[in-house]
Amino acid sequence: MGLKHDDGWNIPVGSPFYPPLPAFYRNVRFQFVFFHAAPDAVQDFLPEPLQAAEDGLCVASGLEVPNCENYGPFQESFIVMKCHFRDQTGFYCSHVFHNGPAGIAAGREIYGTPKVYAELKVTLDDRRMETETSYGGAPVLKISSSVDDRAAPDAMPALTPAWRLKIIPRADGPGPAIRQLVDCSEVTQDLEVHASAKGQGSIEFGASPRCDLTPLAPLEYGDVFHMECSYSEGYARVVYDYLSEGPSGEPSEGPSEGP
Repeated sequence: MGLKHDDGWNIPVGSPFYPPLPAFYRNVRFQFVFFHAAPDAVQDFLPEPLQAAEDGLCVASGLEVPNCENYGPFQESFIVMKCHFRDQTGFYCSHVFHNGPAGIAAGREIYGTPKVYAELKVTLDDRRMETETSYGGAPVLKISSSVDDRAAPDAMPALTPAWRLKIIPRADGPGPAIRQLVDCSEVTQDLEVHASAKGQGSIEFGASPRCDLTPLAPLEYGDVFHMECSYSEGYARVVYDYLSEGPSGEPSEGPSEGP
């Protein structure tokens, strides 16, 4: 029996590498360290037409997922950067380091989340959390934080809109088959915050042959938050299609060659 045109979530069709959405997460532990970097350095990590925010605000986060029904347990670290898109101010995710292969494939193929396989070590207790990330054989990101005070679940500023750049290359030649700016603001559903606290933290950036984050060296630190949450993930929203819109939002005459 042939595969109908609207069948198949992923390949192989009978046993896909990751199951359909929603994805379910339980008791995920997060740390978020807010900091300010040089706006010119932030701009170098952003695709057009995004523009770095004037204050250079960024967030480094580490997390441990003990239980994800869709992708299994994993650890992760990531960077988001405050920026402008048209008349909106939001956050662009430039790097995600991850040690679960199924989660990498799902994140990249569904949302355009820039996940790469890396070595991670997450150490945590009731008040302290540390995430060490090595990529390409060298340390590239270390996030350390401690908390003293409980915080309301909504005390941390929302990191939304939450933009990703989804690129899937053509099979028949150079260039992208899909190139979209995706807003993941509405992906998180059924959020249950089990614990939330506020404190202090620090970040150390390093460089490997495949990744250099040192230009984002913190000029000033902001707030630090720890959270433990359970939630599910659903679908996102495409807000800009590079292959059908020109730089000003007008229809494009041909495929975009890059941001």
